[in-house]
Amino acid sequence: MLENAPQKLSPLLKLEQVSLWAKLKAPSPKNMMGYPILQNISWEIFPGDRTLVAGKSGSGKTSLLRLLNRLEDPSSGKIYLNNQEYSEIPPVELRRQVVLVAQEPKLLGMTVRESLAYPLLLRNISQGEIEERIGYWRERLKIPQTWMGMTELQLSLGQQQLVTLVRALVTQPKILLLDQPISALDPVETSWLLERITEGISNLCPDVKTTVLMVTYQIDVFQEFSNRLLHLEQGQIVTNLASSQVEWDALKTSLITPAQEEW
Repeated sequence: MLENAPQKLSPLLKLEQVSLWAKLKAPSPKNMMGYPILQNISWEIFPGDRTLVAGKSGSGKTSLLRLLNRLEDPSSGKIYLNNQEYSEIPPVELRRQVVLVAQEPKLLGMTVRESLAYPLLLRNISQGEIEERIGYWRERLKIPQTWMGMTELQLSLGQQQLVTLVRALVTQPKILLLDQPISALDPVETSWLLERITEGISNLCPDVKTTVLMVTYQIDVFQEFSNRLLHLEQGQIVTNLASSQVEWDALKTSLITPAQEEW
């Protein structure tokens, strides 16, 4: 064995033949299992990957993120985090490492400051560090101080989405799952925000590679932010490539629906 041979990088997340079936409310003798949402997904995600998850509506994108956050359990197959099977990890512990930001923001009836501090209080973070983390991202993303005392009723949808995203960032997760988290922002705002987030993560934790999975229809914007593409069709992987190998124009054309073509 060569002493100086490079070591193979181990995947942070690994899926082995993962399938997810939707159960029918009233199964029939002809269909007891329901219908497939995801089928035989085998995939490895490495530290620092920024993967764009693309596909038409109903292709299984959101369901994939829900599996990774363990809001759903696979019907078959296995998922591993750092070589430990998901079923062996307590859900609360797993969700502290794998954080999901959904499209519909929820501030839980709290003020912005309370909402940002809430997940850190659950992690027993000191008050001083809570203020430091919130201040870091508030300054970097130019969130006005006046927002801190506001509730969701006083914020626009885009502002609520931004606060929800920051609430995830302050926890410094290993894996950040983004399910159309800033869909209410225009492409220019989104591009600026992604750039600031990328720089912010790198400056805050230079030795820690935060892994990001992004579901979005804003392909033009997010392709610059991603280094990999996972393309789903009817619950199956049809493309899993480095961004530099992707034919982006062909991908965007394939995602156009008949209604969009008519428009």
